[in-house]
Amino acid sequence: MVDYYQQPPSYHQPGYDYTQQEEEWDREGLLDPAWEKQQKKTFTAWCNSHLRKAGTSIDTIEEDFRNGLKLMLLLEVISGEPLPKPDRGKMRFHKIANVNKALEYIESKGVKLVSIGAEEIVDGNVKMTLGLIWTIILRFAIQDINVEELSARDGLLLWCQRKTAPYNNVNVQNFHNSWKDGLAFCALIHRHRPDLLDYSQLHKGDPIHNLNLAFDIAEKHLDIPRMLDAEDVARHPDEKSTMTYVSCFYHAFRNMREPPAPVIRQPPPQRVVVAPPPERDWRKDVSHLRKSGF
Repeated sequence: MVDYYQQPPSYHQPGYDYTQQEEEWDREGLLDPAWEKQQKKTFTAWCNSHLRKAGTSIDTIEEDFRNGLKLMLLLEVISGEPLPKPDRGKMRFHKIANVNKALEYIESKGVKLVSIGAEEIVDGNVKMTLGLIWTIILRFAIQDINVEELSARDGLLLWCQRKTAPYNNVNVQNFHNSWKDGLAFCALIHRHRPDLLDYSQLHKGDPIHNLNLAFDIAEKHLDIPRMLDAEDVARHPDEKSTMTYVSCFYHAFRNMREPPAPVIRQPPPQRVVVAPPPERDWRKDVSHLRKSGF
């Protein structure tokens, strides 16, 4: 059985455990109300992008998974595999039984569930519910990404770097600050669908416009739901939320025939007009010389 929390050695120093990284992300992210808000929006939209295939959705992520029914359905949709028959009773022990069936299925896929229990999900614990959904996203949307022998997060990051390399003002080094001005999102779209936007008209100093443009195009033309708020990303982007959203671009584009590498038109250089020196009044100079006795 594969230990999903063991990160490839290329990404971490020897002995650095993926579980340790998850715990650090929990301390840095889920305890921050602003990041919790971003993750609730992103993870809810991600879940609904799959649940809609079964004709349903969720509104409040920490409430709508409490009985385990939609959690089990989500896993069936994204895996394509049937789960055990759920308990239909409304008592607490029925709900715990359903959530446990979902957790057991996740663990059967080689995932270690650290400090996540059925009782916390049934009780509507926001932190634990977000942690569970993040684990599902990692396992079913990110883990299998493989680019030049790099997998999961490393592979997704390398894919972004390769796709955006030809673009001015884009330097993807992570899944937070590298995306704040919106140009990386726009570059990903233009790299695969240059008909959808004119990258040469975008400006690094207008992040809200760039972000909203990318989010609107992705929703309208690529069937990628809007998972992020432009204002949140421009101010303080959450790494988990950004990874979740970017993984949707990967899955949307991975089988698409890639057009030739773009040639980005540079804006014409600004003309610098140098004003001529003021015309010298030679009469004043002559007058001055006369007064000096010359």
